Amino acid sequence: ISLSLVGFSMRLERETLYLFLQIDPTADTSFLGWVIASYSLGQMVASPIFGLWSNYRPRKEALIVSILISVAANCLYAYLHIPASHNKYYMLVARGLLGIGAGNVAVVRSYTAGATSLQERTSSMANISMCQALGFILGPVFQTCFTFLGEKGVTWDVIKLQINMYTTPVLLSAFLGILNIILILAILREHRVDDSGRQCKSINFEEASTDEAQVPQGNIDQVAVVAINVLFFVALFIFALFETIITPLTMDMYAWTQEQAVLYNGIILAALGVEAVVIFLGVKLLSKKIGERAILLGGLIVVWVGFFILLPWGNQFPKIQWEDLHNNSIPNTTFGEIIIGLWKSPMEDDNERPTGCSIEQAWCLYTPVIHLAQFLTSVVLIGLGYPVCNLMSYTLYSKILGPKPQGVYMGWLTASGSGARILGPMFISQVYAHWGPRWAFSLVCGIIVLTITLLGVVYKRLIALSVRYGRIQE
Repeated sequence: ISLSLVGFSMRLERETLYLFLQIDPTADTSFLGWVIASYSLGQMVASPIFGLWSNYRPRKEALIVSILISVAANCLYAYLHIPASHNKYYMLVARGLLGIGAGNVAVVRSYTAGATSLQERTSSMANISMCQALGFILGPVFQTCFTFLGEKGVTWDVIKLQINMYTTPVLLSAFLGILNIILILAILREHRVDDSGRQCKSINFEEASTDEAQVPQGNIDQVAVVAINVLFFVALFIFALFETIITPLTMDMYAWTQEQAVLYNGIILAALGVEAVVIFLGVKLLSKKIGERAILLGGLIVVWVGFFILLPWGNQFPKIQWEDLHNNSIPNTTFGEIIIGLWKSPMEDDNERPTGCSIEQAWCLYTPVIHLAQFLTSVVLIGLGYPVCNLMSYTLYSKILGPKPQGVYMGWLTASGSGARILGPMFISQVYAHWGPRWAFSLVCGIIVLTITLLGVVYKRLIALSVRYGRIQE
């Protein structure tokens, strides 16, 4: 399961996707927005379906099918050069299939929740998150390593396979998927315990000994369920918009070229992945002392401080790019351009492109610059708070649901996160383009305050099902 998450996380970065998409001359940045969005849309649709499947059938079935879909998607990527036309639509299908395959995250979380006691839950969920973070770190690293192959690379004529800087990462991901299927068939076994760690009968697995404990009964607190879905949505919404905005923000504030922005922000995002791994290790120990709810509250507060620090202050203003560059226009008019946010490939224009805050953005004339120290401090704090909020949300969620099969509920949680990754870039690109960073980050701070208020209202309800019914002391 961990290997599966590493493989799914190692998908092509946006920069590489756009360059690869140039295999079709009719493709543009607007269509790239649809390609990027199709992943989250596929995952949003597939997650509840795979979750429902895993509730009534052996979980390995849903896992194997989802991984096979992912392997097929990666193979489709590798053969995008074969069709004579409409290559961009094949890429759209491949990206959507990859998102559908990634819907198995709901099954992974459901399996982990059912196979661990309350005491083991946070540590096990942290291990899952570390594997996802590892995949996000390794993805850009491997893509960088494979650049020596170049755009043409070598061709295996027998099977018409091109091995180059674009296809090698997806071929590696496909290989990991096949390896993971073998491991699932050979090693994975159905295993379910109650909140105390006692073996329970599985309704989705036929073999069950007569001395196993029955699954404890009790109604799930639906208010707590909805609240966690909202909290999880906000956590992913905030990080998605942050990930989208850092490139245009640094280009506007520090007059970085697109090459510099992509390079430096790529390093920053990779560093955030490393920071997340360290955070997950620390949370394992801290949760045993103060509990998941307190850590979740602390994570939200830290994220709020991070965005508050980003608010522009002072009398220094950014460098203004006076040239009327229609190709660098910020306002987006199509859905695809909204999804892509304000990002564009660093290679689509020449190196003499003017830098600075575009005069087409009226706020550049009166909004103070965000100093680099502000930005880096904010990055560290958001990188600290987001992993905590993410992990604690679905850990608490699994405890609230209790030892019953959680596939469908986990599917909806994953779907809410996928929706957040679509809406986050849409929100920030429009607000930033028209009103600037002060309004954008002020609204984000307001959203976080409302989320903290919601957490305070439902705080006492965010307890394990067994604790709620008095079977286990909190």
